[in-house]
Amino acid sequence: MEIAETLKILPTEPGIYKFFDSQNVIIYVGKAKNLKNRVSSYFANKADLNRKTQRLVSEIRRIEYTVVNSEFDAFLLENNLIKANQPKYNILLKDDKTFPYICITNEPFPRVFPTRRHDRKDSTYFGPYASVKAMHTLLDLVKKLYTIRSCNLALTKENIKKKKFKVCLEYHIKNCKGGCEGLQTEEDYQKDIEQVIHILKGKTNVATNYFKQKMQEAAEAWKFEEAQLYKEKLESLEKFQAKSLVANPNISDIDVFAITSDEKLGYVNYLHIQNGSIVQTQTLTVKKKLDETDSEILAYVILDFRSKSGAWGMGERSDSTPLSENLAKEISFNKTKIITNVEVQIEGLDIQVPKIGDLKKLVELSYKNALFKKKERMNREVEIKDNSANKRILEQLQKDLNLIRRPDHIECFDNSNIQGTNPVAAMVCFKDGKPSKKDYRHFKIKTVVGPNDFASMYEIVTRRYARLLNENADLPQLIIIDGGKGQLSAACEALKALNLYGKIPIIGIAKRLEELYYPNDELPIMINKKSESLKLIQRIRDEAHRFAITFHRDQRSKNSLVSRLEQIDGIGKATAEKLLKKYRSVKKLLEIPPSEIEALIGKDKARIVLEGLRAE
Repeated sequence: MEIAETLKILPTEPGIYKFFDSQNVIIYVGKAKNLKNRVSSYFANKADLNRKTQRLVSEIRRIEYTVVNSEFDAFLLENNLIKANQPKYNILLKDDKTFPYICITNEPFPRVFPTRRHDRKDSTYFGPYASVKAMHTLLDLVKKLYTIRSCNLALTKENIKKKKFKVCLEYHIKNCKGGCEGLQTEEDYQKDIEQVIHILKGKTNVATNYFKQKMQEAAEAWKFEEAQLYKEKLESLEKFQAKSLVANPNISDIDVFAITSDEKLGYVNYLHIQNGSIVQTQTLTVKKKLDETDSEILAYVILDFRSKSGAWGMGERSDSTPLSENLAKEISFNKTKIITNVEVQIEGLDIQVPKIGDLKKLVELSYKNALFKKKERMNREVEIKDNSANKRILEQLQKDLNLIRRPDHIECFDNSNIQGTNPVAAMVCFKDGKPSKKDYRHFKIKTVVGPNDFASMYEIVTRRYARLLNENADLPQLIIIDGGKGQLSAACEALKALNLYGKIPIIGIAKRLEELYYPNDELPIMINKKSESLKLIQRIRDEAHRFAITFHRDQRSKNSLVSRLEQIDGIGKATAEKLLKKYRSVKKLLEIPPSEIEALIGKDKARIVLEGLRAE
């Protein structure tokens, strides 16, 4: 799929995106809170990008994305994929030695701290952590739950007995129990360290049961403040247990598949989990030949990819390595019936459909991505169908109007005024038969006094195409003027002044009889009233009329409010415009609390305004 097409259908969910080059190699992995906004930003204004990013964008040939449940999950998955694929533009996360560990020292009153060195023999290490944020989340939890010392004093029995140390601020703010002065025994401290180890290993249920028991014991002894303390620790632990699916130490090596399908295609998402982390993701489509079932499609996908390598994109399998030793020992699916219908003959492989727990959530995440792939394909098919229909209609319009080129770019002008007040105009732009709203323009009439539609049309057509010529921008292949022969003639005079007359086809559409006219022709253009080409012209004209009327109402409302406020004695134009900018209407002014108006323009002027409006 082309990049422009992918950008149109990107979801607004959090997730990761992968950029591929012309050799189909991943060159960049990124994370996003909103995939559509983040990925689109690379292609919106390339001039604002730094040199490295410009070079990256120039090499992108294909985009893939994976949806996750949260921005934090996107952060973790990004790190996992960078570690697994080492894209050349992700320069900071390639080397495993840069990843941090959590260290628990083997000494009296062990310390717990983060480190990037793990070659010492006198300590226990947990990690490495692909996400520094995830590691510090763990350390913050440990600090909140347990009183672990932060100093690096040598707390041997001899030093404590000799009273070499004094308690510090951490003791007084109750972050430490004063082991340095013998106020806490080493055995009691070691119980906390054992609980910390359980948490770092992912066995949070041990710590949960411990705090539940302590809370119950304190409550039974009527020590309610102590019970509340344990309750808060338990809540912190339970909040942490609502953990990320992307990095979960409770899940071992496993492949997760999810499938959904329609009449023509099957959509399969794959997640490969190693050591509790998602390290590979991919979604693909499989074309049906003989109305295959989901089970048959999955059987084909599993056998095909597992015969190629241990995981997609994870490198070639050595011929001397048994297949079953190079792959995950478990496969999870999103449909129960697949278990009995998929025949995958690999020794030691466990196929399951999880009913509860974190594994089920992973399957749901995989299924969510399969559904996005299906939706993406369906939207693409609808867009292709619409584009095909629009192309046919434009070709018919070209034939009906005897145009040299197909009018893929059409612009339509309309004036709007009521009895000469607030004269404005609007231009709408259609490209490929569809509204291009970013190209719509409003015009305030500047050079015309009074109700003169012809002069107003001359002004706005002149301003529009003088600017396009100055900016060297693309000119339309057809101009439509909403109005009779007078407005059409005025527009033609504007084009002549710019030396564009005869270079851009222009027609007028009469308001009453819905007839089309060429310049200087007495008779209307004969087009079938039921033709799609005429309906397209009418649709463009109606859009221009709507756009102009809306703008005119806004201007009339604004001027009306300013006029009414200025008629109140003591209120000048500056005060009136200040109120207009914030409140927009008299109705809103009368509904809000007077104190708000007083804060904006002062107490005396607020009183004058409100009394004047109420008197009306």
